[in-house]
Amino acid sequence: MDHNAYIPKLAKIIEITEEVSGERSIKTFMTEFIHKNDFSFCSGQCAMLSVFGKGESMISISSSPLIKDYLQFSILKMGRVTSALHEMEVGNIIGIRGPYGNGFPMEDWKGKNLIFIGGGIGLAPIWSVLHSALGKKEDYGDLTLIYGARTSKDLVFKKELEGLRKKIKVHLSVDMEEPEWKEFVGFVPVNVLDKKPSPDNAISITCGPPIMIKFVIKNLKDLGFKDEQIYTTIENKMKCGIGKCGRCNIGMHYVCKDGPVYSWAELKNLPQEY
Repeated sequence: MDHNAYIPKLAKIIEITEEVSGERSIKTFMTEFIHKNDFSFCSGQCAMLSVFGKGESMISISSSPLIKDYLQFSILKMGRVTSALHEMEVGNIIGIRGPYGNGFPMEDWKGKNLIFIGGGIGLAPIWSVLHSALGKKEDYGDLTLIYGARTSKDLVFKKELEGLRKKIKVHLSVDMEEPEWKEFVGFVPVNVLDKKPSPDNAISITCGPPIMIKFVIKNLKDLGFKDEQIYTTIENKMKCGIGKCGRCNIGMHYVCKDGPVYSWAELKNLPQEY
C-alpha cells in the first residue's frame, strides 16, 4: 500500500463479462495496473474501487492471488458507484486502493477437505479462495462447491462452473422449478442438507445473503460441523477499510480491521447481526 492510504493506484479495465442481466445485473471486471504492480493480497481481502467523479466502493477481490497479471471484481449493480462501474467500458480507467481486511487462513487448512457454499453474488468473495485451492490442489483434500441462485439466469460464472465439474464436485441449485433445470430445486441451505457434506477433516466456507448464511451455518452444525470448521465473510459491512469511519463496527469490533473473514467460533461471540 502507498504511504498515503487514500491515494488509489490507476488501473485499466481490460475485460468485462456480463454475468447476470436485468435490474440486479452483475458484471465481472478484469483490471490491470497502469504502473508497477506491487499489489499483494490474500484470498478474502477487499479493495476500494474508485470511479472518478462518482465515488468509491469496497469490493471483494474475486481473482486468486496466485494470478499476478490482473485483478478481478464481480460487481452487483445496486448504487451510485456500482451503477457507474456498470456503465464503464474496456479501456476505461478506475482507481484501486488496498487491500483491506484479513484473508482466509488457507495455510491452516492444508490436508483438509474444503466445502465452498455460495448464494448469488456471494460466490464472488469465495471464488478467490476456491481457485487458490485449485491452484495448489496437492495441498488439500477433496474440493466441493455447493452453489445456488434465485434462477438459473442469476448464477454467476456460468461457463467457469461447467469447467469446474471436470476438476471438483459441483452441486448447483435454483430456488424454484424451471422447465430445463435438471439439478436441485430449493434454497442453498436445503441443498447442503441434501448433499450431506462430511465434517470429517473438513472446512466449510460460505458467503451469500445473511439469511442464507444463517441457515447454512445451522444446517452445517446439524451435520456435525464444529464452530471452528465453518468460515464466512461479511465484507458488505466494510466502508472506509481502515477503521476510521465507524460504519463497519459490530459492538466495539471493526470488521475492516479484524475481518471480514471469521470462523463461526469467532463470529458467534459478536453482537448478533448475522
